[in-house]
Amino acid sequence: MQYDRTDARILEIVQKNNRLTSEIIGELAGLSATACQRRLKRLRSDGIIEADVSIVSAKAVGRPIQMLVLVSLERERADIIDRFKKAIRSSAEVVNGFYVTGDADFLLYITARTMEDYEQFTRRFFYENPDIKGFKTMVVMDRVKAGFAIPVEAPDGD
Repeated sequence: MQYDRTDARILEIVQKNNRLTSEIIGELAGLSATACQRRLKRLRSDGIIEADVSIVSAKAVGRPIQMLVLVSLERERADIIDRFKKAIRSSAEVVNGFYVTGDADFLLYITARTMEDYEQFTRRFFYENPDIKGFKTMVVMDRVKAGFAIPVEAPDGD
């Protein structure tokens, strides 16, 4: 997966607004619309651009309760870790999940309609799973920043 200075510029642009046309992105990056489309297609097929998404307000869609949850597993075995990763991926309530180092094994970002809904989720997702040693919930009081933009630097020698 390699990219050049022009690709880096395109990545900066689409991370701020992925709804721009190829003509506008190309103009901002100093390319024709066709050349821009070609580069975007390659960036997607190479996995540099993983997805084109919209950031939705959890509150606006009726899920105002947001939590960060630290999860510890009973044992760190590959099969247990893989099983829990699969559970994370298949849960609509889990918006983001990270396998981490430190005091916990996973960090989850979860949304819920109410605290009662979250309690029901914890019973299903955590308490009924024998591989989970424990979990610690932190309720989000205010989302200060939301995004997925990654700082993109042009490669050296370009």
